[in-house]
Amino acid sequence: METIFLCRISFVHLLKLSSSLTFSGKRKSVKELKKSSGCWNCESIMQCFCSKEQMRVDEMLKLSDSLDEVEPRPDTLNIEEAESSLRESGGLNYEEARALLGKYEYQKGNIEAAVHVFEGIDVTSVTPRIKLTLARTRDRPKRHSRGDPTPPMSVHAVNLLFEAMLLKAKSLQSLGRFKEAAQSCKIILDIVESSLPAGLPENFGADSKLQETLVKAVELLPELWKLADCPHEAILSYRQALLLHWNLDAEITGRIQKSEAIMPNLRLQKDNSFVPKDNLEEATLLLLLLFRKVSRREIEWDPSIKHCLLGLLSERRCFHTLALCYHAHGDIFAALNLLKKLLHHSEDPNHNSGLLMASKICSESPSLAEEGIAYAQRALVNKEDRCHHIVGRIQSLLGVSLSEYAESAVSDAERLNRQIEAVQALESAGKLTELSDSMALYHLSLQLALQRKLNPALYYSKKLLKLEGGANIKGWLLLARILSGKKCFVDAEKVIDAALDQTGKWDQGELLRTKAKLLVAQGFLKKAIETYMQLLAVLQIKKKSSGSGRRLENHDRQLELQTWNDLAYIYISLSQWNDTEICLSKAKAISPNCASRWHTLGLYHEAKGLYKEALNALNMALSIDPCHAPSLVSSAMILRRLNNKYTSVIRSYLMNALKFERTNHIAWYNLGLLCKTDNEASVSDAVECFESCCVSWRDCSCGTFQMTRHLIV
Repeated sequence: METIFLCRISFVHLLKLSSSLTFSGKRKSVKELKKSSGCWNCESIMQCFCSKEQMRVDEMLKLSDSLDEVEPRPDTLNIEEAESSLRESGGLNYEEARALLGKYEYQKGNIEAAVHVFEGIDVTSVTPRIKLTLARTRDRPKRHSRGDPTPPMSVHAVNLLFEAMLLKAKSLQSLGRFKEAAQSCKIILDIVESSLPAGLPENFGADSKLQETLVKAVELLPELWKLADCPHEAILSYRQALLLHWNLDAEITGRIQKSEAIMPNLRLQKDNSFVPKDNLEEATLLLLLLFRKVSRREIEWDPSIKHCLLGLLSERRCFHTLALCYHAHGDIFAALNLLKKLLHHSEDPNHNSGLLMASKICSESPSLAEEGIAYAQRALVNKEDRCHHIVGRIQSLLGVSLSEYAESAVSDAERLNRQIEAVQALESAGKLTELSDSMALYHLSLQLALQRKLNPALYYSKKLLKLEGGANIKGWLLLARILSGKKCFVDAEKVIDAALDQTGKWDQGELLRTKAKLLVAQGFLKKAIETYMQLLAVLQIKKKSSGSGRRLENHDRQLELQTWNDLAYIYISLSQWNDTEICLSKAKAISPNCASRWHTLGLYHEAKGLYKEALNALNMALSIDPCHAPSLVSSAMILRRLNNKYTSVIRSYLMNALKFERTNHIAWYNLGLLCKTDNEASVSDAVECFESCCVSWRDCSCGTFQMTRHLIV
């Protein structure tokens, strides 16, 4: 114990005496001391302090006390690091001693003295040994044999030298010599990167301060280059920090990304690495990455991130960009509110991209269709200054908004006028784009079909299918339904079969349901049931493939519900009550409070002659959805069957049903029967209702199935 204590005390005084020899003009330099004594290893120290001429312990303590009166005691961590190096390597060489002495001077605040000591370290001579040590430390397994080559330096010694380079950089920074400071700091990272090109292994240097020193160097280097007014070097150091695996935590990475994002304009791109096409995009990308870290709660929220991002974009561009982001995320109301701010008269009311996007958002929602018309009309004000394709796109959006707006018309005349305007806008869009706008073609064909102009609707639907190459299911379905409206059921079925051949299993749901309806329309009920079962099997496999216990997406759940309801309709027509009840229970498990399910239950009770239970079920459907036209029609039919004295109620049900669903041929048929038996109604009213029934039934998709079902019931 006395020997160890003497060694510890001796090293303290060695540091102090070395300091005195170095910075006193009358004393020997460290270099001279090195020449005279060689390497400062344990043997040299023991020879110096533990020989026959060594002092006794009490004399050593007295000397220690006398020296402490002149200079403060060095940091005990310095001593511990030196002892670690002595224990691991058996000696403290010249560079390590200078590193330790320089750190001692830096901690005392003697910056110039520290720089002087650090500059005496021959970095060129120690670099190969450091690289070899890092490489061997990485390659050596946790349990190694005695035959494994020993690294030329200890990890503590490597850290000691790295820390010296880092402290030298900080000292030069304090002296205003920023470029020299950056060069000193860069040496550390260059050595590590060349030794470990794949980055630091996990838990590398965990038993020493090496990881901590490297992290400090990674953060300091770009700041030094910025202070030295070297932006090119700064951006390269930022990318070096982010691209190489330095074992940085999320907080440190976030600080580096934020610092790079607010860099001045830079033009240099690093070779062999992916970077955005310009610096503005790169800064924006980094700030968005920071937003993601905040949302994942990997780092704390920093308001400066938002300020930096907004500072990169103009306020108008920011509104438009954020609106695009919200729209892509599915939040159309937030996107529309941002666009309204952009298009305000105090901002940029004629912003073309903003007007187009606002019109598109509104065209996708029937309740916003009127606003969509206004935005599209504003975009058309300066159409002479725009190319035909852009004007065609605007006309297309105007036509879609007019189509949606027509559905909410109160009177038939108003609805017809809006539909005519919609067709005119869509036809204009088709001419301007030379029938290359798929959205315009789809809605033009759909509007013509709704206006019972089935031949031109068929023409444009075929053009749409050719334009898209059959890649869009909506095009196949539209063509099949138009053919169905023309009573070309076989051709419609062939179209669906062709679509099924070109569509993946998971996307065949709507196609299979349409095929089943076509089979029902042709009276092939058994084949229709088999097709519905195929559809349910696809949905079941899809549910299982998405993970144990997971539910289907909303669209698929709705499709499954509709499928069970359709099957229930068929079984009701076949009087297969057990199968009907199974279908109804399946539908209830999916959505117990669904108007269509209660409507099907009402039809089931009606078919069995349980009219009171049927009306109760239909009332439940209407309480859930007062606009559910099938339930309104079915309620009117049951009341008319029970007693014709409820004429006013029956008429009210049928009129409301036609208000919500103008092409409901069953409602027109029953309204015609009511007018025929009503003394207050004229014969012409009944004739008009029957004509509307014939037209609606002839031109609706798969109308035979609907008519057959209700006649059987």
